[in-house]
Amino acid sequence: MANKPNQVSDQLVTWSELEGKVVLITGASSGFGWDFSINLAKAGCKIIAAARRLDRLETLCNLINKSSSFNTPLAMPLELDISADSSVIEAAVQKAWTAFGHIDVLINNAGIRGSTSTTLQLSNEEWNNVFKINLDGTWLCSKYVASRMRDAGIGGSIINISSIYGVNRVVGVGSLAYSSSKAAMHTLTTVMALEFGIHNIRVNAIAPALFRSEITKELYQKKWLRRVMDKTIPQPFFYDATVDPSLTELIRYLILDSTKYVTGNVFIVDGGHTLAGVPIWSSL
Repeated sequence: MANKPNQVSDQLVTWSELEGKVVLITGASSGFGWDFSINLAKAGCKIIAAARRLDRLETLCNLINKSSSFNTPLAMPLELDISADSSVIEAAVQKAWTAFGHIDVLINNAGIRGSTSTTLQLSNEEWNNVFKINLDGTWLCSKYVASRMRDAGIGGSIINISSIYGVNRVVGVGSLAYSSSKAAMHTLTTVMALEFGIHNIRVNAIAPALFRSEITKELYQKKWLRRVMDKTIPQPFFYDATVDPSLTELIRYLILDSTKYVTGNVFIVDGGHTLAGVPIWSSL
């Protein structure tokens, strides 16, 4: 029995397993993508920060590399518009692959909310644009990264950043295109997990609730927001938080090799917002 604590400690997972993992993050120029990049770099991951705004990416990568204790750069910027043609996206993925010799993890974080137009007001152009970015971009990035993981025989992890608006029975007026694209992302996640499993590639999605970001800037300006969220979320609403450890720690968990049996899931991070019976509207 004296050796039991040591035997247990040998089984415990530490974040040191993340060191050296190569992570491609789309939409890294702000919001979740920015925070994910910094958080994973602190764990020793090598970051390929991708987005349209190259100047912002260069600022992010300089911040990471200057604060790193490693002798070689941990982060590099990659200009990528995921609404571009498939050939452009494939070329960007190839550039990302050669940056550090391979890719272990893809985080499909880039996305847009679109306007709050109702179904009858929504234009064909906006519908197509939301799906082009939120769904087509996620599919194409996953396709080109996964094909290289397969050919290299290394396996990997794909993490799709979705939304609680893609969860069954969570609805919002004026969110038709956004909600539909995120619901489709959940199906995309499960089907890819089913197909990629044979190549040792796991695919999961994370559906967060509301956090501060560029995509929610206008909503956070509404005076009623805090009062409503405090009344409708069982856990305290993190009004000033841009990202929550519940998200960053979950990201780390899904990267670990020890989670190779975790695939095809949608992890909801919402403080209980989507629980049945909540909110109690009479309390508003």
